[in-house]
Amino acid sequence: MQLDLTPEILMQAYRLGVFPMAEDRDDPKLYWFDPVHRGILPLDRFHLARSLRRRIRAVPFELTLDRAFDQVIAGCAARKTTWINAEIRRLFVALHKMGYAHSVEVWEGDDLVGGVYGLAQGGAFCAESMFSRRSDASKIALAYLITHLRRCGFVLFDTQYLTDHLARLGAIEVPRAAYRAQLSQALGVVADIHALPLPEAQDVVQFNTQRSKRA
Repeated sequence: MQLDLTPEILMQAYRLGVFPMAEDRDDPKLYWFDPVHRGILPLDRFHLARSLRRRIRAVPFELTLDRAFDQVIAGCAARKTTWINAEIRRLFVALHKMGYAHSVEVWEGDDLVGGVYGLAQGGAFCAESMFSRRSDASKIALAYLITHLRRCGFVLFDTQYLTDHLARLGAIEVPRAAYRAQLSQALGVVADIHALPLPEAQDVVQFNTQRSKRA
């Protein structure tokens, strides 16, 4: 008999470096993953391209935190192929209500046009997925989120896997053992995603431009 997966069990799995995925949205089963090589995006290495800096300075969207978590995860799942099934949505909505799962939303007027969501524990943020319905919306959401996390005391941003898109933004791949060491350290850090409001556009640009120059 298979036990029901609870939000508490899911949080413990993430603390061990393990995460679930489904084969597609209609598959009720979840499969556990523990990659030999783990994708992370060092918070001090986020690459903010000049074109994206100009876009952010123009303030084309409104950014919010935890205003529409359900809509963000639904947007991330609204693809032809997705690993986000009903069970994952149920668990993460529950974790959001418990105060552990968070989203950054991108708005164009009253329309949700992009966003990113993930799980926060200690000083670690495990990013799950992002979506975009307008040009650069998900990149802007990520830029705001990374700036915000750093300012709020977070030290680890987990991307699970390394993609070409994430690599262009500064993500790297580390061995499983190195990831677990960083995760263990991050879990001991006290950080609060609601300690500060989301940064202003000029702060996002300035914060990441300074870090790029130092890198």
